[in-house]
Amino acid sequence: MTGLWVVLATLALGTLIGVIRLRRDGRVRDTDGERLSAADLGSGLGERATLVQFSTAFCQPCRATRRILADVSELVPGVSHVEIDAESRLDLVRRLEIMRTPTVLVLDGAGVIVKKAAGQPRKADVLDALAAAVPES
Repeated sequence: MTGLWVVLATLALGTLIGVIRLRRDGRVRDTDGERLSAADLGSGLGERATLVQFSTAFCQPCRATRRILADVSELVPGVSHVEIDAESRLDLVRRLEIMRTPTVLVLDGAGVIVKKAAGQPRKADVLDALAAAVPES
């Protein structure tokens, strides 16, 4: 009977962890406002904002995130999308405390990190985050 309780407790704990992870995955949150330059990114900053994606070669959610960010950058004028291979830029990964891929950073026109999402964000959440980064014209 004790073995059954261990199995049930393990299943309950696994389910709880899965639910928590699903609720937090891709959630866009505020950051400390560190500034990144074009040299940091290896690419120019967008005129109004930049969407920075940290990816790895075999990351399945990274592909979907790439499509979302490309769509958003085409939809919003002055916004560019930069994808960084996390494995080749470990210096930047450590500096920015990137713990998983995909991780998306939303930078304002000056390169200041305004928002961050670990995991695949929803398109609507990226657009909302851009509203905080892009000045109204």
